[in-house]
Amino acid sequence: MKLKQLACLAALSIPFSVQSDTLSVSVGGGAWNESPIGNFQKTIDAAEVNVGDNLFWDSESQGYFFVTFEHFVPLIPNFRLIRTNLNHSGSGNATFIFAGKTFTGNVSNDVSIETTDLIAYYEILDNVVSLNIGLNLRNLKVDYTINNGGNVTDSISATVPMLYALVGASPWPDLIISGELSYIAFDGSSVSDFTAKVAYTTEFFVGVEAGYRKQSFELDDISGTNANLDFDGIFAGAYLKF
Repeated sequence: MKLKQLACLAALSIPFSVQSDTLSVSVGGGAWNESPIGNFQKTIDAAEVNVGDNLFWDSESQGYFFVTFEHFVPLIPNFRLIRTNLNHSGSGNATFIFAGKTFTGNVSNDVSIETTDLIAYYEILDNVVSLNIGLNLRNLKVDYTINNGGNVTDSISATVPMLYALVGASPWPDLIISGELSYIAFDGSSVSDFTAKVAYTTEFFVGVEAGYRKQSFELDDISGTNANLDFDGIFAGAYLKF
């Protein structure tokens, strides 16, 4: 099934329902201490490149930024924009084949994975129990360079439609405990983003949040690349809510 077909099906699956009874805007960001595991390869290569053993990636503190806009207009969804950068680099003695080239000896690399999520969602429930359902349009951009006396440099860019859901509970006002999931699977590939967090908004328009996040990328011949990568760890941030 193609991405455009998936986007249409996902959009049709979103129910038109009750919105928030107020107008609010939230702007915030924070740091995500994530650990990478997994591997990737070009489809022409016989073996995978492991991000730990071959590229020497380690845990890193990554930044994220978000803006949320909620309103009371029926039928029009709420919106949330999230930008996350995953930057990894490493160097060391390794031997592997990538893109038909043999790397051996001291190998260095730089990889940037940028995700920009535009989430359109409806608030089905917004009381003690929260339920949001919608569509996440994710722009995924990957840039990498592997150097061993000669560079291999490439980029991957794609926009992926993902189904989105949030389930939460508010044991007392201004505190919410929630879980969010964006997910899509297509043609042997899948992309998912799961977050479990606690957020609290003070009476001074300032809020704090903390929790656990995991991004997973399973790519089957996307731009000639196979990958099975996970990034997970704890995060903490702050925001202003008006």
